[in-house]
Order: sequence, then C-alpha cells, then structure tokens
Amino acid sequence: MIKEMTLTAKTVEEAVAKAVLELGAPSAEAITYTVIEEPKKGFLGIGAAPAKITATYRPRGVHAAVELIRSLVHGMGIDATVTLVEGDAKDENKLIRVEGEGVGALIGHHGDTLDSLQYLANLAANKKIAGEKRDYCRITVDVENYRAKREETLRALARRKAEQVLRYKKSVMLEPMNPYERRIIHSEVQHIPGVSTNSIGSENNRKVVMYLDTEATAPVATAGEFDEFAEF
Repeated sequence: MIKEMTLTAKTVEEAVAKAVLELGAPSAEAITYTVIEEPKKGFLGIGAAPAKITATYRPRGVHAAVELIRSLVHGMGIDATVTLVEGDAKDENKLIRVEGEGVGALIGHHGDTLDSLQYLANLAANKKIAGEKRDYCRITVDVENYRAKREETLRALARRKAEQVLRYKKSVMLEPMNPYERRIIHSEVQHIPGVSTNSIGSENNRKVVMYLDTEATAPVATAGEFDEFAEF
C-alpha cells in the first residue's frame, strides 16, 4: 500500500521528519520526497513561508507485512492493535503480534485462519520490485499469544500419545496438521525413548504417525483402538 501526502514545516528537514511520523515509516530513508517550495525567512516576519514537500512511503519487507495485517484486521471490523515485536536487527525471523477485543476470530479452527494471515504476511514481506535484492524474511503472526499456548497443547498431546504407543504396543496416527505443528510433535517425541514419528499423506492432509522404535514399519491404529485417538 503506497501512502502519499503533502506537508509543510519551518524547514525541509522538519517536513521530512513530520512525514516519517505521519506516514508511519520506520525512518527517513524509507520515504521518498520532493521539495515543492523552499522555506523563506522573509523580512521581520513579513513574507516568510514554510517548506513544502510531497512525501511517499511504500512499505517494504516486514513493514509491508505489518501494514497488510493491520489493513485486513481493521477491514474485518476488529478493533485490535497490530505491532511488530522488535528483536535482533540481524534476525530474519520477525514476529507480528495482534491484540485486542474480538481477535479470537482471527485464529480459526486450530489456527487455520491465523495460518492464512501468516501466509499472506510472508508474501507481502518478501515481494520484490524489479532489480531489488533482499534476504528472505520469515514472518510469524500471533494473536493473544496463541502460538505458545497451541505449542504447549501439542507437546502435551505428543507425550500422551507416545505413552499410549509404549503401553499398548500399537502405533497411533494423529489428525492432519500443518508443517509447523508437525515439527512440534516430531521435536517432542525425539526426547521420548522407544517411540519414533513419521509423516504420511499429501499436501494439507499430512498426518503424524507415532510407532515403536522396534517396529520395522509403522502400522497405524484404527480410530476405535483408543478412545483419545487423534484428540486435541
């Protein structure tokens, strides 16, 4: 989204600083401006005139992602604050946090709506204009700390299902998950002796299977074998 406005101030420098603030740009280097009128001091205050510029701001990278999320959230009629969590300037992983009333609608079933917002944010952050060279930036979008809560839920699920595998000597298949959630399951089970994991299926229907390390293959339990099969 390109923002453009005309501003006046006592000096060109002050007009540029004002443009940075009002356009929401991260710095003066992020905007382009044209001086329409140079400031005039006048004589004894007579004939004095301020500097006048037109300034344009085209968000790039993570700032484009922030603007996109902010626009989508407000377009849905949700009164929320969208902020970029500042971290190490060299860190290519960035976090955009959404907080406010009614933001639960942005999460969806097991975070599917949130994942869609995150996908769009990554597209916006990594869109390049012709000839532009920029490192890839990975964006995480979080709503009311949902990601951390969901991760703990998944880790607890992984431990519970691994215990079932060890107790009943039967493999267990979980419900379909996105890559991020499958990685959490795999990571947690790595710390549990005697149980391994694998992913089966294709595209959006990939599922994690847990099985005994001693098994040559990973047989899958049927839905009726465990009351908590694929439970969340």
